Amino acid sequence: MESMLNKLKSTVTKVTADVTSAVMGNPVTREFDVGRHIASGGNGLAWKIFNGTKKSTKQEVAVFVFDKKLIDKYQKFEKDQIIDSLKRGVQQLTRLRHPRLLTVQHPLEESRDCLAFCTEPVFASLANVLGNWENLPSSISPDIKDYKLYDVETKYGLLQVSEGLSFLHSSVKMVHGNVTPENVILNKSGAWKIMGFDFCVSSSNPSEQEPKFPCKEWDPNLPSLCLPNPEYLAPEYILSVSCETASDMYSLGAVMYAVFNQGRPIFEVNKQDIYKSFSRQLDQLSRLGSSSLTSIPEEVREHVKLLLNVTPTVRPDADQMTKIPFFDDVGAVTLQYFDTLFQRDNLQKSQFFKGLPKVLPKLPKRVIVQRILPCLTSEFVNPDMVPFVLPNVLLIAEECTKEEYIKLILPELGPVFKQQEPIQASNMILLIFLQKMDLLLTKTPPDEIKNSVLPMVYRALEAPSIQIQELCLNIIPTFANLIDYPSMKNALIPRIKNACLQTSSLAVRVNSLVCLGKILEYLDKWFVLDDILPFLQQIPSKEPAVLMGILGIYKCTFTHKKLGITKEQLAGKVLPHLIPLSIENNLNLSQFSSFIAVIKEMLSRLESEHRTKLEQLHVMQEQQRSLDIGNQMSTSEETKVAHSGSQQIDKVFNNIGADLLSGGESENREDGMQGKQKRGSLTLEEKQKLAKEQEQAQKLKSQQPLKPQVHTPIAPIKQTKDLTDTLMENMSSLTSLSVSTPKISASSTFTPVPSTGLGMMFSTPIDNTKRNLTNGLNANMGFQTSGFSMPVNPNQNFFSGTGTAGVTTMSLGAPPTMSNFSPLTIPPASVKQPQQRPTDMSALNNLFGPQKPKVSMNQLSQQKPNQWLNQFAPPQGSPVMGSAAMGTQGNVMGQAAFGMQGNPFFNPQNFAQPPPTTMTSSSSASNDLKDLFG
Repeated sequence: MESMLNKLKSTVTKVTADVTSAVMGNPVTREFDVGRHIASGGNGLAWKIFNGTKKSTKQEVAVFVFDKKLIDKYQKFEKDQIIDSLKRGVQQLTRLRHPRLLTVQHPLEESRDCLAFCTEPVFASLANVLGNWENLPSSISPDIKDYKLYDVETKYGLLQVSEGLSFLHSSVKMVHGNVTPENVILNKSGAWKIMGFDFCVSSSNPSEQEPKFPCKEWDPNLPSLCLPNPEYLAPEYILSVSCETASDMYSLGAVMYAVFNQGRPIFEVNKQDIYKSFSRQLDQLSRLGSSSLTSIPEEVREHVKLLLNVTPTVRPDADQMTKIPFFDDVGAVTLQYFDTLFQRDNLQKSQFFKGLPKVLPKLPKRVIVQRILPCLTSEFVNPDMVPFVLPNVLLIAEECTKEEYIKLILPELGPVFKQQEPIQASNMILLIFLQKMDLLLTKTPPDEIKNSVLPMVYRALEAPSIQIQELCLNIIPTFANLIDYPSMKNALIPRIKNACLQTSSLAVRVNSLVCLGKILEYLDKWFVLDDILPFLQQIPSKEPAVLMGILGIYKCTFTHKKLGITKEQLAGKVLPHLIPLSIENNLNLSQFSSFIAVIKEMLSRLESEHRTKLEQLHVMQEQQRSLDIGNQMSTSEETKVAHSGSQQIDKVFNNIGADLLSGGESENREDGMQGKQKRGSLTLEEKQKLAKEQEQAQKLKSQQPLKPQVHTPIAPIKQTKDLTDTLMENMSSLTSLSVSTPKISASSTFTPVPSTGLGMMFSTPIDNTKRNLTNGLNANMGFQTSGFSMPVNPNQNFFSGTGTAGVTTMSLGAPPTMSNFSPLTIPPASVKQPQQRPTDMSALNNLFGPQKPKVSMNQLSQQKPNQWLNQFAPPQGSPVMGSAAMGTQGNVMGQAAFGMQGNPFFNPQNFAQPPPTTMTSSSSASNDLKDLFG
């Protein structure tokens, strides 16, 4: 890599040094910038050719430079002869102006080191093209090295040289004297131009019809640069020291032979013995046959043989050579016509340009780009000729690369894009551009498309010509994929819509709808739904073609994978628009069927999508309902657990208070107050346990609710508990307790017995030694079928001794004379019962909870026994508690309910009169029991 860079650096340095040494100090450099060394030309290829530009106008030129170092080996007078010969040739070329002669842009300038002048841009000399690379840079350009002449280039080039000689011989009365490949220059466009007038001979009598041209004798002692090239020199120059116009024609024949023979001349001349060489050459020319000219094309072979004839008068003149059939080739004639185009009028030009598209495919691309394209673009300045020239330019653009198009063609098309006058020509230009729009959008850079090409399309859509609008609408879909989306959305689509709505032509309206339908795939879905579909409802006409175009757009949008129409749009806008259109009277059966098919397809899609949505919503609602039920059940369970701990204590106290109130309403006020004080004083251990239970209840309340499971909860099955066994056990225990009880007085005092605490509530004993509650019972007590009455004696003692908190267990003393339990009757109303004062139970009510509504024994007796008993039964599913929990041993009401038989307390004589006291209602007692055990 480094070696390559060094090589490149050395090459650039050498080239720069050559240019600097060759041109430095020459006055040409004041006006022109000298570039790269590209070719060589002139006599002996002594002139180096550089490309250059004019500083003031940036015009491209060729700079010819003769470096005086080439003649350092010669003596001074020889140097002067060489310099004079070179100057003479350039000065003569500068004075002559003809299309077939090299055009001089700047005259010869001399400096100490070089001679230099400037000409039109040059590609190379014919000698360079034919393989003679003398005086070229070491790194020969591939353009020259690989250059091959096409037949049309060769034919037309030789024709151009013939035309140049004809000009010299006929108009200037001059003999060139040195027509060689070195003095034929190919300019930038590929045209062949003559230079090298170093040895030209003018006529001595130009006014006469027969010019005479003086000739100098060949001097072999002169430097080679002071002598013409003998290999292309006519024999009469050397042998008879004469020259005429025919001598140039011999040189032309020799050049033609070299062109078709890879640059080799017909004879090689020994410059040391030139006379002998020419004598031998003369002999060969006299016997020249067709076999020696096999490399020359057959159609020109005879003419070359004539040009090489020994006798000058036999040779064809230049004017005759321009008319030979060999130069009648279509390509050569076409190129010749372009060279004379400036002489033609508009009618002739238009006819020629119309036929040119048939000729262009037969010509090589290089010839078209170099020779024809510049001539065509030069006609763009003539507005009337643009419609005839433009198709040919665009045809050439198709064969060019994108780089060539941008460099050579696009700059020339800029003014044409904007041309609007004359109107007829402008309309023709629009049509031509629209037909080649894909080419323009493919090869034109995006900036130029936006600035030049698309404005022309917009102008075509707004043109008054219906033909232009139709053509524009027809071809827009062919290049829609090449248009950027913002330009299509904001500029193209609005103009298509305006053309559809504002035109009076049915064809334009239909083509607008067809165009929109074809470019839907390049648009955004929401732009179509929000802009295109609402536009369809604005179209006023109801012609069948228009209606089918509307249907086509709806169908394309509906069925396209990228677009589609939402069910809301279908239901709200599309179907309400399509259904009325489907019954238009102008539609035939086939068109109506098309409408109905699309409508049915839309309805089917609408039904399917909405049904699917509703089914999904139904499934979601069912799932949500299941989640809500599970959440509610779990929440209720958590709430019950959380509140049960904190409410159990209050419920137990309330229930116990109600039980005590119902069984001890005959207690006096003093004993009630004393019991209240004893109940209110809790020990430290009880308070700690109560606090712990409250904390536990608070934790349950604050616990996060459990997330519901996705399943349907199974409701618990409530089972009824059979309490028969429990009742029997309680009754038997009460019966056994009355066997050994001593005889009591009429006060029926209860003896203290060990108490059993309520196992599920409290275990800490409470001191009740001083608690004496008395309840007096009348000896005459009896039962009614529907209830019972309990006379109360305030002097009776119900509770004595110690007991635990909760319901106190009592043993009931039964007299030996207690009869079996039997139905009791209510005493007659005429029997007067002694009035006794009821016991104040407010203390117990304050102790155990809020006062509950009371009911009298008479009211209680209205209930059936079974109903009354059922009120105290535990709820279904609740655990069966012990006798203490059920209140059968320490509760008066419990004894009345479950332990009547064998108990002296329930002597029939004691139920003679209904008690004046009141008891808690059966519903309240039942609720209390349910709260306690539930």
